[in-house]
Amino acid sequence: MKRYRPVALILLALAQWGGACARSSASTAVREADRQGGTTLRYLALGDSYTIGEGVAETECWPQQLVRMLKDDGVKLAEDAPEIIARTGWTTDELAAAIREANPKGHYDWVTLSIGVNDQFRGRSVEAYRPEFRRLLERAIALAGGHPERVLVLSIPDWGVTTFAASDERFSPERIAREIDAFNAAAQAETQKAGAAFLDVTAETRAAGRAAGELVGDGLHPSGRQYGRWAQAALPIARRALASPVAR
Repeated sequence: MKRYRPVALILLALAQWGGACARSSASTAVREADRQGGTTLRYLALGDSYTIGEGVAETECWPQQLVRMLKDDGVKLAEDAPEIIARTGWTTDELAAAIREANPKGHYDWVTLSIGVNDQFRGRSVEAYRPEFRRLLERAIALAGGHPERVLVLSIPDWGVTTFAASDERFSPERIAREIDAFNAAAQAETQKAGAAFLDVTAETRAAGRAAGELVGDGLHPSGRQYGRWAQAALPIARRALASPVAR
């Protein structure tokens, strides 16, 4: 008889673990000037396991990789960038509560938001997700000093293509894909309405699938190699946004 794993533990109970990238905390004191005395830019990443990089080294989550790429381009980012408010298993309402508790002090020059997979996993409806996402996006824009062009939303990856999903007959890849597409359509519509940027990483996760080297040991979360492609896709958006000065 097939033994079923306690799947809720993978996406939900892991919430207490955090992740490697979570060591960069929004509570860290921010330096407003770099060693040369110039103004440095602050970056806040909001999300869940896909933001902290569950299962990868601290340096391999996509926000950390993006920071390195920007610094290589000569962008002056704060030494503690990225600041991160994210944890494995978080839903939209849990992220919102964590932001309230952390009370990050704006404004930030660049804010990214990636949230929703756990809403979908827990069986919540798109109708319930959409207003929660909208409020988070509004908060992200406020933290970016009211500049939506300084905010990037990432789509929800399709976990239905992973080894984890394939190993359990209770999961239907087709159903997961439909639901992920519906959640992403709602998030994209809200993002475009607000004037922020939206990056589709869902297609990337579907293309990577279960190929060797694309997932970490849990068979669910992306590898650092895959996160590197997310960061590469986000790089030109960040470059354009940070190239335009805004009033503090």
